[in-house]
Amino acid sequence: MFTGRSKIIKPEGKDVDEFESRVAQELFNLEMGTSPLKAQLSDLYITAAKAIDVEGGAAKAIVIFVPYKLLTKYQSIQKELVQELEKKFSGHHVVIIAQRTMMKKSYARNRKFNGPRPRSRTLKSVQEAILADLVYPTEIVGKRTRFSVDGSQVIKVHLNPKDQADVELKLDTFSAVYKKLTNKNVQFEFPVVEDKVAAATPSRLAPGARAVGAVCGVHALHNARGDIAGHLGAAASAV
Repeated sequence: MFTGRSKIIKPEGKDVDEFESRVAQELFNLEMGTSPLKAQLSDLYITAAKAIDVEGGAAKAIVIFVPYKLLTKYQSIQKELVQELEKKFSGHHVVIIAQRTMMKKSYARNRKFNGPRPRSRTLKSVQEAILADLVYPTEIVGKRTRFSVDGSQVIKVHLNPKDQADVELKLDTFSAVYKKLTNKNVQFEFPVVEDKVAAATPSRLAPGARAVGAVCGVHALHNARGDIAGHLGAAASAV
């Protein structure tokens, strides 16, 4: 008889804890129930799950780790799957992150494979990939690092403003999860979109408006030339 245990596969020697069993069971229930996701969930499983406290919030963040090779399939149903799981876990925020392996600089390939360490396995690449997984399906449109005089660093991440209504309440969750996984401070925000009308350039104005502006500019130039000539004449008379 199949149970939720079939929806989680841990590395050899690792035991499944009570919380992971509960997450796996909920995935199994969605697969066996009437959910429209049951067909897609049949081939999916997870590798781990953790509950992380979010500062200033009553709800916890539930981090679900999935095999890297299955990440694309998870992302194709992620929005609907996250909504279903958040209902099951009383509104706790759910995020899905691929299980990646980071290799140290001292990494040496075996006899079968030669060459340098893959760039995708470096610490920086893995942490950047975690950041992208964390906010998916929202896109990261900008990023910068702020350095303080005390030596601390804060990563400022700009998210796509079109998704602000959907993820604005999850920004603290994203920060807490990234801090827990990487020990780095990050702040998520949305860039300010300027008013298109106020920021319009003269080339975007209507032809009539450009013509009026050009005429006014010509008159202003003639007036300025007249004032300069008058000042020069007055100066010559004084001499």
